This record gives sequence, C-alpha cells and structure tokens, in this order.
Amino acid sequence: MRILVVEDTQVLGQAICERLTSLGHGVDLIGDGKRADELLKYQSVDLILLDLNLPGLSGLQLLQKLRQRDDDTPVLILTARDQIEDRIRLLDEGADDYLTKPFDFGELEARCRALLRRKQGYAANTTEHGNILVNRDSRQVFIDGELTAITNREFRLLEIFLGHLGRVLSKDEITDHLFNFNETPGPNAIELYVGRLRKKMVKGDLAINTLRGIGYVAEITKSPKPQ
Repeated sequence: MRILVVEDTQVLGQAICERLTSLGHGVDLIGDGKRADELLKYQSVDLILLDLNLPGLSGLQLLQKLRQRDDDTPVLILTARDQIEDRIRLLDEGADDYLTKPFDFGELEARCRALLRRKQGYAANTTEHGNILVNRDSRQVFIDGELTAITNREFRLLEIFLGHLGRVLSKDEITDHLFNFNETPGPNAIELYVGRLRKKMVKGDLAINTLRGIGYVAEITKSPKPQ
C-alpha cells in the first residue's frame, strides 16, 4: 500500500518510513504541509500519517483541505496533544484515528492495518477468499490450510488485487500502490511481481488475468486459472 508520512521531525519521519517500508509498503516522507497538500491534489495514496505542527500549512489545515475536496483517504493524526477537546475536534474535522506522541511502533502498525483494512472494506484482519486465507497481522497466506511462503512485497501486491477484485488495474496503478516516489522500478517490474505471485497462488482460487496492453484483473474463481 502507498502511505504518505507528513512529519517535519526528520528523525521520527525516517524511523516511521523505515518501519513501514520493511513491511512491504511504499512509503514517502514530506516535512511541509503545503508541499503535502500540493502533492495530494494530483497523487492518491492509501493512507496518510499526519503530524499537526508543520511548516507551510498545519496538519489541521491540511486535513480540512482534504475533506473540502471530498478526499476520503484515511488520515491517522500523530499528535503531542492529549486533551480530549483536541481529539474531539480532530475527529470532527475528518480524522479517522489519532496516536499521541510518543507512541509504540507496534501500536502504529496496528492502527495502520486497521485503517487500511477498513479502506478495503474488511471487518477483520483475517479474511477468506475462496480457499485462500489472508492474515494481515502476521502477513501470512494459507491455501487450503497450508502456509504459503510469500515476501512482504508479494503480500502487498496480493492485497492490492484482493482490494480491487473484478476491476482492471493498469501497471501504472499497481506501481502507484506498490512503490514509493524514490523507487524507480524497471519497465518489467510489475510483470515480474505478478508472475511470482501467480506461482505462489497456483493452487489458490485467485485468478490474475492479463489484458494485453491494458493491465490485469483479478477474480476469485474455482475454475482453472490461466498461467
């Protein structure tokens, strides 16, 4: 998933990015509220981690501008403010969740999982798709009850397809969800990752079909899957 971290404390921002990148997410860091607002006018992300005290534009102002544009991207506020009135206002302004600094990285990961899961329409972190069971807490995949070895990035690609079943995804869309701005994947990177995922899912009920010149569409089916 593509996550944008808007945090002007470089050490903390980098630590968050490294932690989330290690889980297979595409993560970008911006330390200025105005720059983040300009980016979000044309670039969509799956989740925003937003500090409140930012140069250029405050986190609250950025949140307000997002919601005024009817942008429903989940926003997790990172704040040193722990007064109940502050929390109420943030939620009323459109924040989806908040985390008070200093925080535990395990809790940060859990809150990110919950918001990303909610965005994809899932009520629990463990979901079934045909004979495939996906555990987002442990990042494990089971096919017919057997654990399937899968890398973090392959797991995120699987999440992208499961979150867009029946919808055609172009290579550019998949790249936007899978990589951050600083990564420069080769022209065949998506084909490579999709090919690897297909091999891992060969016994599963997930069919990833290639539409030549257009992209990919994934479906849950009991019928034989194209290779």
